Amino acid sequence: MVIKGIDEGKEFDWGKTSSDYAKFRDIYPREFYDYILNLGLCKDGQKVLDLGTGTGVLPRNMYKYGASWIGTDIAENQIEQAKRLSKEAGMDIEFFASRSEEVSFPDNTFDVITACQCIWYFDHDITAPKFASMLKPGGKFLILYMGWLPYEDDIAGKSEEIILKYNPGWNGCGDTVHHVLVPDQYLKFFELSSINEFRVDLPFSRESWHGRMRACRGVGASMSPETVAIWDKEHMEMLEKNAPENFMVKHYVSIAELSKL
Repeated sequence: MVIKGIDEGKEFDWGKTSSDYAKFRDIYPREFYDYILNLGLCKDGQKVLDLGTGTGVLPRNMYKYGASWIGTDIAENQIEQAKRLSKEAGMDIEFFASRSEEVSFPDNTFDVITACQCIWYFDHDITAPKFASMLKPGGKFLILYMGWLPYEDDIAGKSEEIILKYNPGWNGCGDTVHHVLVPDQYLKFFELSSINEFRVDLPFSRESWHGRMRACRGVGASMSPETVAIWDKEHMEMLEKNAPENFMVKHYVSIAELSKL
């Protein structure tokens, strides 16, 4: 995948990260899911479409609350992992591979559409009217994001420095607490009902933080295998020098709730 404005046009492929993604990126805290539930969404028989589902983290973690989920992702390898993990857990979730621009369901199919960590990858001129048409009257579109805070957290900052050393065009760095992106195209079809941020500290071991970083776009999805191997060594050496075996990393969550007009 190559997208203008992301990583100076460098190609990336989430399928290359699928094994790490399945193992290390199921990290959203209790507060993240509680926020969604407190909006009255993704539960109690609602029909939900999760776009950019990756390994199905959102549907699998919210399955127990009673919604009916469908998850889609552009990467076949991600969908294979999502199917495997949901089957192992005894969950009845439909997953299929597709670009979000090509996902097609009849009008008024879903109560909720979710887009977690992926809104900036869509062609919004196509997806904004498409999402609105697939939602029922009064349906909700949730844009969800969680990021680490490199200027406030020493380990996160040092991790970014090593990624940028080997991938200087990566622009998934330098995050600060701010509203998640709500592209203007959606405001023609939706009302912005709420948008909020809150801070969370997440627990990691050296291994799990190393895996989380390797599964990000700037490393596993875009570096060559040879460069990943070099990064692996240097990043783990940094952790062994600067981090205890178990530690916390500062993050924040931002969630926008849009209501179909």
